Amino acid sequence: MTAFAEAMVTEPLDTILDVAAIRRDFPILHQRVRGGPLAYLDNGATTQKPIQVIDTVSSYYSRDNANVRRGVHELSQRATDAYEGARETVREFINAADAREIVFVRGTTEAINLVAQSFARPRLKPGDEIIITEMEHHSNIVPWQMLAQQTGAVIRVATVTDSGEVDSGVFESLFNDRTRLLAVTHVSNALGTVNPIREMIRTARRYDATVVIDGAQAVAHDTVDVRELDCDFYAFSGHKLYGPTGIGVLYGKMEHLASMEPYQGGGEMVLMVTFEKATYAKPPARFEAGTPNIAGAIGLAAAIDYVKGHGLAAIRAHEKELLDYAQRCAAAIDGLRIIGTAAEKGAILSFVFDQVHAHDVGTIMDSEGIAIRAGHLCAMPVMKRFGIAATARASFGIYNTREEVDRLIGGMHKVLEVMGR
Repeated sequence: MTAFAEAMVTEPLDTILDVAAIRRDFPILHQRVRGGPLAYLDNGATTQKPIQVIDTVSSYYSRDNANVRRGVHELSQRATDAYEGARETVREFINAADAREIVFVRGTTEAINLVAQSFARPRLKPGDEIIITEMEHHSNIVPWQMLAQQTGAVIRVATVTDSGEVDSGVFESLFNDRTRLLAVTHVSNALGTVNPIREMIRTARRYDATVVIDGAQAVAHDTVDVRELDCDFYAFSGHKLYGPTGIGVLYGKMEHLASMEPYQGGGEMVLMVTFEKATYAKPPARFEAGTPNIAGAIGLAAAIDYVKGHGLAAIRAHEKELLDYAQRCAAAIDGLRIIGTAAEKGAILSFVFDQVHAHDVGTIMDSEGIAIRAGHLCAMPVMKRFGIAATARASFGIYNTREEVDRLIGGMHKVLEVMGR
């Protein structure tokens, strides 16, 4: 049983989260779209931002804006303190051993590329193997393909069952004495599947393989403890955690980061520069070349404080209730098929209609003021696995309500009405 299931709370939802109060914190939700109130159900793509995050970013720009690590004046010191304070907030949030294990990047994509180029590329030899799964986001496929082309390494893919779970037998059979790295998503953005990440890591450990976890769809919905997981690297994005865009985190064990060369050069990632050579700073500075996204990091810390203030167990239980309700209702609709029916799922409902393209579904939903995602979801291989070109996806967050699920189900019926089904 995963942590999602173990922490399930059974009390009535109104004793867990005050969703009405939470919604008041999100200014963007209080608008009308296409003549009706907005129902924002595209949280898997990006979450909306509470006023606490917006005010924090605004306050930085209006009061403390200065470059970090580069000045002795008051504003620079304030900015540096806030930026490094944000690093400590992230460290505590994922229970890293040391704040120096937290590298600020643009998002999950940059984090994975950083691991691929700075950690894996110097270590891999022709014939070495990288294991991924069919359900990966393109951001956890393409960097490894590029790496394989550069090094002669081989990518091996764990298949997915009809329910959307990694086939455990196939997964374990892929490991051998040439396995060097496992890169796997914690929660699938396309299927909602919560992978048995602890068991997968234990399997990788038996073969001394490095483990890279894509946590983009996990950190806003479940407690992540990188020391308890014992992963080597863990990546996530701020904008899926109610924080700003353009900021993300790479966690890496210190022994790995200390052994890695930077893959970008510039200011503030060096100790000494001459025309002959440069000496690099220690982690994490060596991986943060140039002026960082200072406001983004500070805003991410505010978002983490916001989520922690409401409690991840309560958020998880609220989202699970919404997902269970939505799945029950959707399953009763003729001509609709849910894609991804794993026993353990995050707050994601992907679905298709017979002979109706997902883009048409998304357009009809939008006409009703309902924001969902429609397309291949940057997960073309898993679409191919299920024999479809695209899905429609509703994804739930802290501020969503049962009434919005009812509107989603109404939108599904509207699709059938408009398309003559």
